[in-house]
Amino acid sequence: MSLAPLRSESAEHVRALHDALGTLSDAALERVEHWGIEIAAVLCGGGRLLAAGNGGSAAQAEHLTGELVGRYRCERRPLSAIPLHVDTASLTAIGNDYGADTAYARAVNAHGREGDVLVALSTSGRSANVLRAVEAGHLCGLRTLGLTGPPPNPLASACDAALAVDAPTTATVQEVHLVLVHVLCDAVERALPDMEDER
Repeated sequence: MSLAPLRSESAEHVRALHDALGTLSDAALERVEHWGIEIAAVLCGGGRLLAAGNGGSAAQAEHLTGELVGRYRCERRPLSAIPLHVDTASLTAIGNDYGADTAYARAVNAHGREGDVLVALSTSGRSANVLRAVEAGHLCGLRTLGLTGPPPNPLASACDAALAVDAPTTATVQEVHLVLVHVLCDAVERALPDMEDER
């Protein structure tokens, strides 16, 4: 097999990512930074962040929570953040007993408290289990934030606030989501000192 077609496909992928990143307006980035300020206030007040996604989006959810429990850039206290997919015993038991679409919703009911935040990630915006988690979040009084793929989609409509990435492939959407996760983590850490000073 010739490497020329591979190089061409690789270059096309990188161009698609470049184009998708170029669609992130200042207003979109400001929205994510504002989410970071909101999340910092919740976490400083004793609340927690829950995150849900499937496949690559589950990895993004775990990346987000890992940065909050650990650190992104700053040395600081750990923050309460839970990726809902990591408890495989519960996830598989709930899926077996109640159906896979309910697994995240049941975890939200177990761990979510009024005033907490749920970050829902889906490249399609149509993942039934993530949508059910958002429904459960609303019933529990959580603030729901979504990162999705191209609009319109059900998840963007279901969340209290969402940012839809209009990119041609799942891979590119996920790569842009990673950038947004890092913007969010940076905003949380920059907001924390002010939040803690106010307490």
